Amino acid sequence: MREPTKTVACSLWRQQGAADGKRIIPEETAVAFTYDGGTYAVMMATPQNLEDFALGFSVTEGLVCSPADIRHLDIIELDAGIELRMWLTEPHAAALSERRRHLAGPTGCGLCGIESLDEAVRPPARVRDGDIFTPAEIMRALDALAPRQELNRLTRAVHAAAFWQPGTGLLAVREDVGRHNALDKLAGALTRDRVPGHTGLVLLTSRVSVEMVQKTAAIGAPLIVAVSAPTALAVRTAEAAGITLVAVARGDGFEIFTHPQRIKETTKETVINVA
Repeated sequence: MREPTKTVACSLWRQQGAADGKRIIPEETAVAFTYDGGTYAVMMATPQNLEDFALGFSVTEGLVCSPADIRHLDIIELDAGIELRMWLTEPHAAALSERRRHLAGPTGCGLCGIESLDEAVRPPARVRDGDIFTPAEIMRALDALAPRQELNRLTRAVHAAAFWQPGTGLLAVREDVGRHNALDKLAGALTRDRVPGHTGLVLLTSRVSVEMVQKTAAIGAPLIVAVSAPTALAVRTAEAAGITLVAVARGDGFEIFTHPQRIKETTKETVINVA
C-alpha cells in the first residue's frame, strides 16, 4: 500500500545563501468509493486509515449505520489510485440503488442540478440535548491535540480531526490532506469502536464549513471545537442541528457561535445550604 508521506529533494534558500535540502511531504492519492459495483465518489486523500475512511464516509453520507451494514470491503491499489470496493447488506443496497435511479434523469432541461443542490444543503440530524462541557475541558482538549498530530509534525501540511471525551481524553485522532477526509476517517474509527458520539466533542484543525457540521451531526457529537472560523451556512446548520459551535479556538480562549448553554463553568449544579 502507498505510504502516507514521501521524502523529496528541494533547494533551500536562507539568509546565509542557497543549499540542497530534503523535505517530508504528505502523499495525495485518488480514492474511489464504489458500492455494489458502481462508483459513488472519488476523493483526493492521504492513503492511510483507509478502512476507517470507507466506513466513515459511508456513515456520514447516510449510506450505512454500522460496520455490519457493509457486507464486504476490498481495498484495491491501482495505477491511478486506490479503490475502496464495498458491498452493502439489505436494505442499504436497495436504498442506494433507488437513490441512483432517482438522480439519473435528463441532462438538457437546465434543472438537473436541483437534486444535487438539495443534497448539498440537506437538513442535518439533530444531536441530543443535555450534554454540558466546561471551558477548562475545551482548553484541555485543544492542548492534547497537537502532540498527537504525528503526520502534521512530519509534514506541516495536513488537517486533523479528533474526538475528546471528558474523563478519558483523546480517544481518536485522524489526519489527512483533506479536512473532510480527516473527519470521515474519525467517524469510521468511532463507529467501528462503537463510541457514542454524544459522549464527547469533535476537534478540528481547519475552518468549519457546512459539510463539517453535517458530518459531525451524523456522528452525533454535540460540540465542535475548531481552530479557524466557521462559514455563515455552517453556523446556521449547527444551530439547526443543536450543535454547539466553538471556533477561533486558541491558547487564550475561543468564540461560541451557537447553543452557548452547553458550555458552563461547571458541569454540576452548585447547591448552597443556608443554615
